[in-house]
Formats: sequence, structure tokens, C-alpha cells
Amino acid sequence: MKIGRLLFLITTTCSLCLTSLPAAEPDPQTPKKPITDQYQGVKVEDDYQWLEKDDDPEVKAWSDAQNKRTRAYIDKLPDRAATEKQLTEWYAKTSPSYSELVARPDVLFAMKFQPPKQQQMLVTLASADNPKSEKMVLDPNALDVKGTTAIDWFAPSRDGKYVAISISQGGSEDGTLHIYETATGKAMPDSIAHVQYPTAGGSAAWNADGAGIYYTRFPRKGERPDADLNFYQQIYFHKLGTADTEDTYSLGKDFPRIAEIKLEASRDGKFILATVANGDGGDFAHYLLGPDGSWKQITQFNDQIKAARLGRDNALFLLSRADAPRGKILRLPLDNPELAKATVIVPPSDPVIQFMEPTASALYVGDLLGGPSQIRRFGLDGKNETLIPIPKISAVSEMESLEDNSLLFRDVSYTEPAAWFKVASGKIEPVKTALVNTSPVSFADIEVTREFATSKGDTEVPLNIVRRKGTKPDGNNPTLLYGYGGYGISMTPNFDFTRRLWFDRGGVYVVANIRGGGEFGEDWHKAGNLTKKQNVFDDFAAAAEYLIKQKWTRPEKLALQGGSNGGLLMGAMITQHPDLMRAVVSAVGIYDMLRVELAPNGAFNVTEFGTVKDPKQFKALYAYSPYHNVVDDTKYPSILMMTGANDGRVAPYHSRKMVARLDEANKSSNPILLRTSSSAGHGIGTALSERIKQLSDQYSFLFAQLDMHAKK
Repeated sequence: MKIGRLLFLITTTCSLCLTSLPAAEPDPQTPKKPITDQYQGVKVEDDYQWLEKDDDPEVKAWSDAQNKRTRAYIDKLPDRAATEKQLTEWYAKTSPSYSELVARPDVLFAMKFQPPKQQQMLVTLASADNPKSEKMVLDPNALDVKGTTAIDWFAPSRDGKYVAISISQGGSEDGTLHIYETATGKAMPDSIAHVQYPTAGGSAAWNADGAGIYYTRFPRKGERPDADLNFYQQIYFHKLGTADTEDTYSLGKDFPRIAEIKLEASRDGKFILATVANGDGGDFAHYLLGPDGSWKQITQFNDQIKAARLGRDNALFLLSRADAPRGKILRLPLDNPELAKATVIVPPSDPVIQFMEPTASALYVGDLLGGPSQIRRFGLDGKNETLIPIPKISAVSEMESLEDNSLLFRDVSYTEPAAWFKVASGKIEPVKTALVNTSPVSFADIEVTREFATSKGDTEVPLNIVRRKGTKPDGNNPTLLYGYGGYGISMTPNFDFTRRLWFDRGGVYVVANIRGGGEFGEDWHKAGNLTKKQNVFDDFAAAAEYLIKQKWTRPEKLALQGGSNGGLLMGAMITQHPDLMRAVVSAVGIYDMLRVELAPNGAFNVTEFGTVKDPKQFKALYAYSPYHNVVDDTKYPSILMMTGANDGRVAPYHSRKMVARLDEANKSSNPILLRTSSSAGHGIGTALSERIKQLSDQYSFLFAQLDMHAKK
């Protein structure tokens, strides 16, 4: 799923009392140009549909005026400049961070983030215990002095000699595939455009001898109508050293318009696995390319196979949720890959199976326990279950098996930065490697507990409450409540050193594990999608009410935050519970649920949200659509909406229309601000300097609204 790969967290600095808050300048005049659309016999008037036209000079002028108004307000906050200075200093002191590890014989590939550089780099290491062995493969910061060129993803050849890299600019995620020599970092002449786009992402996998690569590709101009150029993703084959015009079609002509394809090669390169998603709703089909050169379909969308991994023992491992909402694992021999012949090797149980990583001698399983993680190890036959000990209330975000059958995994918590651990073959205790993040500030005085709010239907919703040790629930704590609730994406523990700013002002930070996510399996997800989306909003409201009832905070001291699908959540909270909180920060959000599917990526989200073409789904969409539920003469809370001009996942017009409508309806004196970044998209690939500016604006805004001061 793409709409919400980012979790918009926060930080900031500001010290002024509410009585000294600057007044927002008058909102820019927003003309009404009524247009009436009809859905399922219902006429819906839209006064601000004209704001959907990105390239219209009038829209650009309006957006520029909104930005000017936002800057005028935020830049007056006394600590805004100090906040940016502090964050810049902290980022400069952070250690390198390594992610997306991929093992090849005698070499590890990794994405490395090293502030103050703007973008992640691709490097190699001899091992996770030898950072001094690091060699640069590609530094996008050297390609672009502005820091707006980013690596989308990479795929090394089987021997590690070459690596294919998708590169995009300006946060657009519109990727072009390039081939590099690993040892020298030299670019080969090969270049293939439009292999990656926010609608369906992109992927690649090398053949056995490294002579060529299978890759995803969108239609070229003239192959389909212009409206379909970001749909109908298919698989092609490129022979190294040839022009892309000579590339051959491999698979995908019969895939859905909203297909999203991920490719994986077996360890020996003899098999290629294609995982095909039917949009973003969580249904997948799987195809296998064997040594005979032909593709074979292994699973269909209705088989409820959610993930597949190629093992080293001539087997395919499948994560199934058929009659097992929390998951079970099947083993399927590759010599006769018929799904009906798959055997259950890990039966369903209480943990939610999230992902799996096979080695030549074991199968490691990453589980979810309502948010936090655990790791289990099994034999390849599913026997000899062993629990691998990891820190409590932490999250395992990645696993990678090495050639020696050991496992590397990345673990992080709310109070400890991420670190890579190694579990040797046959051992139980993980050993921390040299790839360890350090924080520029201490979290030794920070603690986290899990409590439970009761939502409608007596649904228990976990809350992860992070704060300074000794914080008293006296109703006076400034509290930031974060949520997402969609696509089966789980809110797992994560570390963000910028939250030190929040804690130093007495702030409490809370993450809610609401329905729509995958924290408790497929049932938890399905209880919060399509016509049941209202459950997501009810859960989040219950979380806020719990924090107030338990005196962690009170409405005047409560702020809410979310991004992308979580921005929809923010819109619903603003329109359904405007009195419940003092402030809201909503990033790259979706607000007009009746027109969202008209955008390219919106069509991929129909499997999660529904469509206005279905009577029941339209009724549900219209009932909660934030844009259509803004009520005139309502006192709305302080709101900061953020969007990126290059966002290909959520059209920026959602934020424009929502702000225009809120400005028209608002009867309070609270500011309603829109911040549009011209150099960013949905958040992926955003330059570090712009990220720091965004964080500084968010923190400053919230510190001011909640009257937060630095504690001694």
C-alpha cells in the first residue's frame, strides 16, 4: 500500500501563552464557483472544485496567498527560529542509520542516511560488524546540489556485481531505472523510464547469470490513452547493455488496471516470484517464473495469500489468512507448485504473523502482538518452535538472512534508537551488531506503557503512552495523540529523537492502535475499511476521550496528528468532534471522499475506501467525507494542514479544498493554515532541510496552541 507508507510524527519549540498568540491574517478570498455532481441520485454541490486544477494561475495564486498567510503566522512565533536551529544541530550529531539491508555473497547492500546530507545513499559493507568496510555505490546528494534527487529502491544482481537503482526527483517518486557497477559506482549506459510511480510503486529482479533484469514498467506514451499512463503496470525483461526499446514483454497484460507488482528472485536466480496486488485493499495473486522460461499462476486474489517468499530448499513459503485472520504459513514445493498441494507448517495462533524470512535451515517469523513485535524460529517443516528474545514494546521492522544461515533483524522502540541484531544459526540470543543508531539526546528519563480505551461495541483499543518518568495524570499535560487506521498498516513502536522537544515541555505522546490497521490481524483491518471506516474514527475518538477521562490531559491541552490516510482521520475528527481537541496537524490528507477515486492513485484506493459507484459504499463515504461534513458557523480548533505540490499519492487539492471550506465555516478565532511545499511530494524523497522546516513549523504551531514551555 502506498497511501500511507509515511508516519507523520513531530517535534518543535515555542514558549508563549495563549493570550499572546499572533492573530492569523485574513484568509485569502476564495471565490465560490458552484458545480453540482450527482451520485446515486443524490445531488452534491461543490463550491471549490475549481481548486482541483493544479496548473490554473488562479489556483496557484490562491495557494501562494495561503502559504504567505501561513508563513506570516508561524514565523511570528518567538521560538520558531530556535526550533529549527536546535533540530538542525541535533540532526548534524546523529549517527549513520542503515536500512533496507540486502545480502549477497560476501557483501551487504544498505541504504545509509547520514545528516546533514539531504538524501539516503546506497553503500556496501563487508558485514554488519565492519562499518569501516563501507564503500559508496551511489550518493544522490552528489547528483543534485538541491538535495531533491532520491533513490526509490534498488536490486543487486545475484553475485552483487551490478545493482539496479530507481531514481526520482522532487519527491515525485516517478522513477527511472539505472544500472551501476557495485565495485566502482560507475553508471552503465542502461536507462529505463517510468519503472516506478506513486500509484503502484516499482520493483526489479535479476536473472540467474546477471545478464539481464526483470522489471516493472508503466505504459509508454502511445501505448495507452494518456489517462492510463500511470496504470496497467506490467513486467518486462531488459538485457544488460541494450537499449530499452529492445526490452521484451514478460507478464501482466491480463493484470487489473490497478495492479501493483513486486518481484523477488530465488537465491540461485532460477525462479522469479511476482507478487501482484489488486490495488491497495490487501488482496494478492502470485506468479512464478521457472527455469523453463514460462510463468505459472500460483494463487489468485480470493485465495487470501498475503505474502510469499522463495526459500533456499526448493520451496515457496506462503502467508495465508484463509480461515486464519491472524495468519498461518504454508509450504509449497517448487517442483510442483499447485496451491492445493501446499501444507500448513505454522498453524494460526494468537500472534499476528507479519512477515517471514527463510534461511537454508530455518524459517524466522515476525509477529505482531497488537503493535509490539516478537520473533519465532521454526525448522523448515514448522517444527521446533523457538522464541527469539527481543526488547519489550519494540518493533522488528526488517529481517535479512545471510549466506551462513544467520539472521539480521532491525529492532526499535519508543525509547531506544534502531539497531541491527544478529542471530547465529542454531543460537537463540541475538547479538547487537555495529550498525546501531545513536541519539543526539538522551531518553533515559522517558518511559512507555500500554493502556486500553474502550470504543463502540466494547472494542479494546491499545494506547502507547510515552512521557517523562513521574508525569502525573492531573489533566494538565499537553498531549499529542497520533493515529492512522487503514490498509492493514500497523502502528508499531518507533524512535524519534525530535520528540525530546515535546517531552522537555511536559508533553505526553500517544500512539493509538485503532481498527483499520493490522495490529490484530485481518479482522482488525476489515473492521475499519470500506463501509466500516467509521469504526476507525470512533476508535480514535474513544482514545482521546480515554486520555481526558484518565486525566492524562484535557481538551484544551490535547492535539491530534496524522498523515495521508491518517489525514483523513484528522479530517473526520475535525468535523465529527471539533470540541474534543485544541489543535490538529494533518499532513497530505484525503478529505473529499467523493472525488478521491478520480485521481490516479485514488483509483488504487477503491479497494480500501470503496467507490461512489456502489450505493452502499457511496452512502458510507458521503456520511463521513470530511469536506462534505464541514458545518457553517462551527467553532473549529486550530488547524495546520500540510501538503506537497508534487504529491502523486494524495492530490494536494484535497488540502486546498478542505482549508477553503473550513475557512468559510469557522466561527472561532483559531487559525486554519495551509502549508504547501513546492519541493516535496507525499514525503518520500523529501530533502532533509525541508523535513526540518516542516518539523519546526509543526512543533512551533503546537507549542503555541497548547501553551507549552521548556521545563527546567
